[in-house]
Amino acid sequence: MGLLAFLQRIFGGQPAAAERRDKPRINAREGTRVLIVDDSPTIVALLRKLLQQNGYVTLDAGDAEEGIRLAQAEAPDLIFLDIVLPGMNGFAALRQLRRDVRTKDIPIIMISGNEQATEQFYAQRIGADDFMKKPFSRAEVFMRIERLLNAEKMPFRQQPSGRRDV
Repeated sequence: MGLLAFLQRIFGGQPAAAERRDKPRINAREGTRVLIVDDSPTIVALLRKLLQQNGYVTLDAGDAEEGIRLAQAEAPDLIFLDIVLPGMNGFAALRQLRRDVRTKDIPIIMISGNEQATEQFYAQRIGADDFMKKPFSRAEVFMRIERLLNAEKMPFRQQPSGRRDV
């Protein structure tokens, strides 16, 4: 998918019916802090714009090492973590974040453009809270966040039985 098609999908290129919901979307509380870890400036810019337009505060990192440092220092409420990154990949970063007492409880949504379903399964098995395939729509970003909200409208980690964290 080309950049234009991707931008159209994110910013309204899809038919309105595809984006409609039966019930209103539930957003996280204003000021919810989200860390975006992706080496694509386009993906970072798109996620930043979508989130900031809806009252989120964003931080971003272009590689896993910087993302881990920011997560440890800033304690974001949610992390979007790409799988394919320069240097350390997203899986290794996820394992490191889950082992650190400062970051182990931060909900993490893995993102990837890779078509293989095994990545989705593997991401969930090592402690990711959700998986989102690129390209993604505005509606999907907020649907993924909404799934992780608690009664106070803040992202939280759910621990379904059968999943192991590292």
